[in-house]
Amino acid sequence: MPSVSVADRFMQYVQIDTQSNPQSNTVPTTEKQRNLSSLLAEQLKQIGVKDVMVNEYGYVYATIPSNSSKDLPVLCFCAHIDTAPDCSGTHVKPILHKNYQGQSIVLPEDTGIVLDPEKMPYLNQHIGKDIISASGTTLLGADDKAGVAIIMTFAEIVCSDDSILHGEIKILFTPDEEVGRGTNHLDMELLGADFAYTLDGGELGTFEDETFSANGFSVNIEGVIAHPGYAKGRMVNAIKLAAEIIAALPKDRLAPEVTDKKQGFVHPVQVEGTAEKARIDFIIRDFDTNQLKHHQAEIIRIAHEISGNYPGVNIHFAEEEQYRNMKEVIDRYPYITEFAKEAYTNARLPFVKEPIRGGTDGSRLSFMGLPCPNIFTGMQAIHSKKEWVGVYDMEKAVEVLVNLVKVWEEKGENLHK
Repeated sequence: MPSVSVADRFMQYVQIDTQSNPQSNTVPTTEKQRNLSSLLAEQLKQIGVKDVMVNEYGYVYATIPSNSSKDLPVLCFCAHIDTAPDCSGTHVKPILHKNYQGQSIVLPEDTGIVLDPEKMPYLNQHIGKDIISASGTTLLGADDKAGVAIIMTFAEIVCSDDSILHGEIKILFTPDEEVGRGTNHLDMELLGADFAYTLDGGELGTFEDETFSANGFSVNIEGVIAHPGYAKGRMVNAIKLAAEIIAALPKDRLAPEVTDKKQGFVHPVQVEGTAEKARIDFIIRDFDTNQLKHHQAEIIRIAHEISGNYPGVNIHFAEEEQYRNMKEVIDRYPYITEFAKEAYTNARLPFVKEPIRGGTDGSRLSFMGLPCPNIFTGMQAIHSKKEWVGVYDMEKAVEVLVNLVKVWEEKGENLHK
């Protein structure tokens, strides 16, 4: 048994404000993230983890040496320390609701915030169990401090029990995942892992080895400017042209509000400009990377059709690769998933593979040479004041990790990349 429960660790970590800031150009984007990095490094040292360091960018690297005689690949377990900028993460007050009985939970500091099992049916799976929420004025921070607490608890168990045979294990905590920069300054050579698993998933028993592929795409419009008092027959207002292009986008398909499962979309996320020049920024998403070009081609077609009605207008397009579907990499190493499935089974859990309609650090890590699917933590209603997590889910995730290193030790000899 660990000296500190996963629930107690989690409740300690969420009280440390680590919100990242997409407007900042520093690394990490907020200095306060280092407060948790430093604490985690100190706690890792206390439980006997070796080679612990916090680098200049706020990443935590640590190593648990192998205790097996086999030639095994190096595994990494990864979680991010920052919380989302969508909702306040300052003065988080976690509340442990023991022996939940299926009732609606009114959060005390804002009685308008209610955890309602009719709207959150996953609560019904926690009747008789403990859950943790925030107090009503902040997010909770289960995304991804649940993952952090799970890895820390797992690390203590492995370090304190020599009967758990395992290869070399790397622990990685990253800043700035919520603003898309979680791997920007990761030193892959220093990390030195062959395969990885992020702890950043949702419901009990879920396993995610597939994400969107993602591009950023912009439409840059150069209108025709003239003095508005003498603009008749001359002016083409770039802002109005941008509005026409947005209005012409498909409404019954290719939009987030009408798609689900493995359907892709194009999504305008920002419009800015003047009468002379305007820009529309899109995010383009699809599980099939080849479809990104087709989605962009539709935007280009619409923009050209509309701008063609206005002489003198110039339209330019810009594409930026953001991340790619990690399944393209993970499928090359089927044992990553097979061993995880066995670990879930040994923990008496279902193994539910789900695609992520988004991206994770694992998406980028996979294409940086570190195949990296995602394991559940139990987090629910993330990025909101209604965020909560089940203690049982976190405990089972710890059990999965212990089982996982055992399976790799038993079956992973010579399976280096």
